Amino acid sequence: MGISEQSITDALQTLLDPNTGRDFITSKSIKNIKLDGNHVSLDIVLGYPAKSQFASLQALVVNQLNAISGIGNITVNIGSRIAKHSAQRGVNLLPNVKNVIAIASGKGGVGKSTTSVNLALALAAEGASVGILDADIYGPSQPQMLGISSGRPESADGKSMEPMMAHGVQAMSIGFLVDTDTPMVWRGPMVTGALEQLLRDTKWRDLDYLVIDLPPGTGDIQLTLSQKIPVTGAIIVTTPQDIALLDARKGLKMFEKVGIPILGIVENMSTHICSQCGHEEHIFGAGGGELMSKDYNVDLLGSLPLDIRIREQSDGGKPTVVAEPDSQIAAIYKQIARAAAIKIANSGLDHSSKFPNIVIQNT
Repeated sequence: MGISEQSITDALQTLLDPNTGRDFITSKSIKNIKLDGNHVSLDIVLGYPAKSQFASLQALVVNQLNAISGIGNITVNIGSRIAKHSAQRGVNLLPNVKNVIAIASGKGGVGKSTTSVNLALALAAEGASVGILDADIYGPSQPQMLGISSGRPESADGKSMEPMMAHGVQAMSIGFLVDTDTPMVWRGPMVTGALEQLLRDTKWRDLDYLVIDLPPGTGDIQLTLSQKIPVTGAIIVTTPQDIALLDARKGLKMFEKVGIPILGIVENMSTHICSQCGHEEHIFGAGGGELMSKDYNVDLLGSLPLDIRIREQSDGGKPTVVAEPDSQIAAIYKQIARAAAIKIANSGLDHSSKFPNIVIQNT
């Protein structure tokens, strides 16, 4: 008996995507199976960006199909297609932005902005179209971390702003519009108004993901985000330290109360490895992020070390993912980015575009 589409389907039904833990058939990742005698070609379309994984996934599928008796040449084309997913109820999606990821922390000093920029760059490195919005009006740090030290956002129509570009990522920050030394002495309503303006008046260009780097805490900015800005999911950044975890739990509960899904927790500064002797030490405690993830039944997306290179590279305008793209730390950021994107891919799709607008008129 020759090779059939059914024999190919049966073989791939038992093969699990190592990133999702689901088989390629049930997840509907396999498309366009074509037979030419005993030669086979097919497409793999992933719902999450994973450029660094393409070669290994292709090899996995080819090895699985090679076990079919009598099979000939195998051609596997692989790519990603990022869908638009729903946000919290009652909030309209942004034009030209498929998904919004909020990066939050309960307290400052846990490396949230560094995590935000590296996750944005990791999503871009994995093949997605990505933007980052610096929502910290009082203390914007993304201009320095992205290495954008000069220039202002352009406006072709006098109403909207073009995002700045750095390392292939679109970016917007109040830091692009004011001098570095100018303090933002604003009350809450002005800050939330500025955030909305930065978000909605920026001409984002066909983004798969917009990463929002939030200021720490659970105040005006966070409430504005939950009520007026469509958020697909939130990531909580913490350190293993008890004080940081206490505040991170408050941030997590806030998002739960306003109906924004938690994509997971990132534990930053998990361990310190001495640059001189290589000794590894849990200077901020151990296992805090894992315990918090179990307490709230959310995923621990990954843990990052306390490494001087992360700080030096972010301060120098070339965060780790672009400064050392093949490093172990960059691989962790990419793994966290993929894990968050997979959580989004498994969430509810946005179907609003499929319904017509209903207009009631007097005739």
